[in-house]
Amino acid sequence: MGSDYYEILEINRNASDADIKKAYRRLALKFHPARNREPGTYEKFRQLGEAFDVLSDLRKKATYDKFGEDGLKAGIPNEFAKGGAWSSKYDYHDNPEKTFKEFFGSNNPFQVMNDNGCTSSIRDKMLTVTVKPGWKEGTRITFPEEGDQGPNNIAADMVFIVRQKPHSLFKRALVGFVVEVETLDGRIINIPVNEIVHPSYKKVVPGEGMPLLHNQSQRGDLILTFNIHFPEKLSKESKHLIKQALRY
Repeated sequence: MGSDYYEILEINRNASDADIKKAYRRLALKFHPARNREPGTYEKFRQLGEAFDVLSDLRKKATYDKFGEDGLKAGIPNEFAKGGAWSSKYDYHDNPEKTFKEFFGSNNPFQVMNDNGCTSSIRDKMLTVTVKPGWKEGTRITFPEEGDQGPNNIAADMVFIVRQKPHSLFKRALVGFVVEVETLDGRIINIPVNEIVHPSYKKVVPGEGMPLLHNQSQRGDLILTFNIHFPEKLSKESKHLIKQALRY
């Protein structure tokens, strides 16, 4: 059984040309022998070069998708040739550095040319963010002097901003949340609710109601009434999570 070029590049078979290039760039930099000295790195680097060489070429990719690596390298019947001619066999040049250089357009993409003509090296560093209970949307985590650094300049700070992924069941309510409301004139505003929300709870939003009769330039208040729908039943896992959150 032939090589799976899609698996080598860690992409799906329906990956776009941009996805293929992005995957090769990430993995080629990771497994380049100049950066990675682990055993088997060069062979992985060579496989990446061959996989990209095939999947980045429309004709090679079409042949591979239909007949696999064996058909690509052994030659297949050419539907467009006369007399039942066979297509030429594919043979990778076994020079992954050549593929690497053609892709990046440079012998060393690990360096960046500065305005003064000097080069500076790019180095990887792993930063760990420990997400703490109670962090909200917009929480900022700063790593001092861990960002980009230019010549004769102090490195910039690296800042991570928390983005909250909605949960399929649980939402913030008891300890505050933000509700998105469409106003009477079609605007979308975010209303922070910091009070404890209970059935029939009302939130007054000043100046977002109907225009006043005797002063059209001013508006009355918008009153939001909350109608809370409680679940009819909870799974054991949901109950366990609630007890954990409330330390019950």
